[in-house]
Amino acid sequence: MAARTESEVRQACSATLADYAAVAEGYALGNLDHDVSQNIAALLRPLPTDRPLDLLDVCCASGRDLVAFTQLGHRAVGLDGVPAFCKMARARSGCPVWQQDLCALDLPAERFDGIFANACLFHLPRAALPAALAQLRGSLRPGGVLAVSNAHGFSQDQEGWTGGRTAGTRSYVCWLSEETWVDTCQTAGLELIESFYRPPGKPRPQQPFLVTVWRKPFEKQ
Repeated sequence: MAARTESEVRQACSATLADYAAVAEGYALGNLDHDVSQNIAALLRPLPTDRPLDLLDVCCASGRDLVAFTQLGHRAVGLDGVPAFCKMARARSGCPVWQQDLCALDLPAERFDGIFANACLFHLPRAALPAALAQLRGSLRPGGVLAVSNAHGFSQDQEGWTGGRTAGTRSYVCWLSEETWVDTCQTAGLELIESFYRPPGKPRPQQPFLVTVWRKPFEKQ
């Protein structure tokens, strides 16, 4: 059953965080070598190349991508709701990492040139997406870019509980069709720049992730 009320949304988010927390060290180690360079390039491609950028890595887990952004010369900040991930990411990257829950984001206004949300927003109930996207959009500077990699619903909208990473935990997932996801982001005031499915080089039934790149419009004079 989909989480629709405020209490159901809170329960979905807290249970999902507990699921990741239960396997934090193993999850982090298992993803250290995962190649998301295609997604990082998609985030950076529309942004200026003549200066260091201020970037936010949402659900940064081990800090893998914070390291990548820093090595490229940018100023990166991490965010995660799992305390163990925050500690790992700070130690690995040397970057500041904020502990925040996706369903209760409190971000500074117009702080970032780019926001990277890799494989995380699909854990938010659909009812919580407008508020989260409003926070992410609000934290982008005008013309800033949001890159999202989401597990998608293969032309369907699917939402609810799924088995956890341990026998005693569970996670919440919201796998939306491309049409629904694009409509949700456009309603939030974002402009689509680019989209593609991952992993590359596979037939569509073997591409479970949809990457979309969005721009916060420049303010009209």
